[in-house]
Amino acid sequence: MDVTAGTFEREVIERSHEVPVVVDFWADWCGPCRTLGPVLEREAGSREGELVLAKVDVDTEQELAVRYHVQGIPAVKAFRKGEVVAEFVGAQPPAGVAEFLDQLTGPTAAERLVAELSATGELPGVVDAVGRGDHEEAFELLLDAILAAAGEQRDRLIALTVGLFGELGQEHPTTVRYRRRLAASLY
Repeated sequence: MDVTAGTFEREVIERSHEVPVVVDFWADWCGPCRTLGPVLEREAGSREGELVLAKVDVDTEQELAVRYHVQGIPAVKAFRKGEVVAEFVGAQPPAGVAEFLDQLTGPTAAERLVAELSATGELPGVVDAVGRGDHEEAFELLLDAILAAAGEQRDRLIALTVGLFGELGQEHPTTVRYRRRLAASLY
């Protein structure tokens, strides 16, 4: 579906609270956009009901391109819960597009985190906090666990934490604050 500045809030932001919405920022004159567009449409179509594909023509919707920091096209941004959670720039091969979309339609980072920690029985406080939607408490507990861990366990906890950042959205204030704290604790 084509979206405009007037329909973006409803069709992308609000809808992303129900299902992931993938936005293709493109232009008619852009060769890589014409290559990527059909691949996105085919792959999104094969996941009908699992996600929504929206298209924004950056020439006619310059305000949206500026708002979402589009500096090169094609630019593809995935929204969940009103936030950009994943993105890429440039034409991608079909397998890359499929993998990108599969990551959106599979379990969320929070669901993967809870499943993994529940299976191992470790960090029940993190599992509880994520279940309640208390990301700040979950991040506090994860940072403490990362500082106490070593080797592969530490790497795994860092990967789970980074995945949870992605779910919240890279620009979410909680993500920004705890990403800084994680970086500071690692170096």
